[in-house]
Amino acid sequence: MSADKRIEELGLELPPAPKPQGVYKPLVIAGNMAYVSGHGPLTPDGKLLSGRVGQDVDQQAGYDAARQTGLAILATLKANLGSLDRVKRVVKSLGMVNCVADFQNHPAVINGYSELMAQVFGDENGIAARSAVGMGSLPGNITVEIEAIFEIE
Repeated sequence: MSADKRIEELGLELPPAPKPQGVYKPLVIAGNMAYVSGHGPLTPDGKLLSGRVGQDVDQQAGYDAARQTGLAILATLKANLGSLDRVKRVVKSLGMVNCVADFQNHPAVINGYSELMAQVFGDENGIAARSAVGMGSLPGNITVEIEAIFEIE
């Protein structure tokens, strides 16, 4: 099944593709690779989910923020590629969690993003190499930031 149809079938609502908040491009294509800049948990109404995991929000809210960040990344891909069906596979992702120093479940938070990619692109093409790390802060106190590399057609 096509990724665009899968989004529809899952009843997912993509937020508007985020606009750059600095001097960078949200997506750069080089050959058959799409490099997606760091994205935050942008909601359909244009707001960003914020709060530090372990202090302001719990692990589940972090997971939900990671999933929402994945939807923002999908919105950028769709806006720039015309269709998510051009995505061949997710290659590599870096998930950063805004959390307290003693929080240790970064991978469980970033699973919100990774599980979404697997749902949209399938296990074979949606599960990528990944890093999940904790940060002392993120821009605007967003809960999660994720950057990713995709192989495209």
